[in-house]
Amino acid sequence: MLEVVTVFDRISERAKEKRMSINQLEEKAELSRGSIYKWNSVSPCVKNLKKVADVLGCSVNDLIE
Repeated sequence: MLEVVTVFDRISERAKEKRMSINQLEEKAELSRGSIYKWNSVSPCVKNLKKVADVLGCSVNDLIE
């Protein structure tokens, strides 16, 4: 069975690699608290995804592929 990996899963993994919590990531990306957690069920807008990618030092493609 194919495992579904969400955008949130990829962001969470990258944040762990950077030793950063999701809350810290939201703060650095200037997103409202809890917004990244919502990406488990709702697709983020490209603007916010770009902010997160910039903080994590990766591309938007790295987070969505």
